[in-house]
Amino acid sequence: MKNKIKDLRKANKLTQADLAGLVDTTRQTIISIENGKYIASLPLAYKIARVFNLSIEEVFDFTSEEE
Repeated sequence: MKNKIKDLRKANKLTQADLAGLVDTTRQTIISIENGKYIASLPLAYKIARVFNLSIEEVFDFTSEEE
């Protein structure tokens, strides 16, 4: 699943550790989500979106790669 977390994080001058602390997860989880190796749970996706004052759909691209 594609996402805009890395770009949003950098635009807001947050490190991966900063974002992880704000959403109560680990830096490794943020790295994995940014790299597309891990799909965030709905509660975590919501927390990440809230940090940036965006909707989940604005942060994560839920369209399948087959479309």
